[in-house]
Amino acid sequence: MSTTELPDRTPEWWIYRGTGHPLQDTHLADRLPPPPPWRDFRWDGEPLAADVPQDDAETDRRLGVELSFTAGHANRAEVDMVNAALYLRRPLLVTGKPGSGKSSLAYRISRELRLGRVLRWSITSQTTLKSGLYDYDAIGRVQASAARRAGPVENGAEEPPIGDFVRLRELGTAFLPRRLPRVLLVDELDKAESDLPHDLLSIFEDGEFLIPELARDARQSPVAEVFTADPGYTAEIENGVVRCSAFPVVVITSNGERDFPPAFLRRCLRLEMKDPNPAQLAAIVAAHALDPRQRGVLIEDFVARRTALGGLPADKLLDAIFLATSGAYQPDDPGWPLLVEALWQQLNQQGH
Repeated sequence: MSTTELPDRTPEWWIYRGTGHPLQDTHLADRLPPPPPWRDFRWDGEPLAADVPQDDAETDRRLGVELSFTAGHANRAEVDMVNAALYLRRPLLVTGKPGSGKSSLAYRISRELRLGRVLRWSITSQTTLKSGLYDYDAIGRVQASAARRAGPVENGAEEPPIGDFVRLRELGTAFLPRRLPRVLLVDELDKAESDLPHDLLSIFEDGEFLIPELARDARQSPVAEVFTADPGYTAEIENGVVRCSAFPVVVITSNGERDFPPAFLRRCLRLEMKDPNPAQLAAIVAAHALDPRQRGVLIEDFVARRTALGGLPADKLLDAIFLATSGAYQPDDPGWPLLVEALWQQLNQQGH
């Protein structure tokens, strides 16, 4: 059996099965075993409630509404490595060509394990560790304090709490203490400056980070309520320290355009995503409720073009099929091949 074929019987240790179908008649808390001792981030306080915000619209947009994937469409290497990351509480570094489904993996994990909204941290050349952890609006706090002092004395307005000016970002929110892990997507780490992978090691190893602005204020206010990356949600931070109780499911994507430090690679589990095969492409098309009669022909043409160009994102196939279902496709229409040529060739010309 190859590394991409699924076994005849589902291994008992698997929690994630790679189909995107939500767990039924069971809960992750009942399936996930305790972490290894060296990855145990037990928290002395009471973890936050298990409920987290949902974002079905974003998940449906990325995965489709219909659950068309079956066990036969799943990839053995993917399922094995995701389960290993769940058991070992380690980040998963996912490499592959653009459009191979690296980012979608985070949403499939979240949907299948019923872990709620994916926290997506998009990396740019300006991204720093702190920018992923939290924002502190120092100017806003100074202005609010000045406005209070400038007001009438009889108003007796109190100093705004410092938590009003702190917002946890996606990375910071993922490390809030919860009974179940959050799914954190660190998207396109290739784009980061060379220091960021090194800087991530501390939080991946320690499972906690300090917010100095809150720590300095802890003598007067040991508990601060701050905003989070989840719209409308807040969290209480004690003594300026955010400490996870369940290590998040971290999916880090990379296009393979750069090498990462050996120390960083040692702390990650690595998965290389292959281009979807024709059966998987058909399932992706069906998941987005696109099923024209000419689907098979388009998939065959897409696979041939992908091979010739050295890669094409699956969403380019969805674009073509959507146009076909909208009436752009007519048998023997000379304009259709030219339209598809322009649609699929454009990506190659832009050098992506």
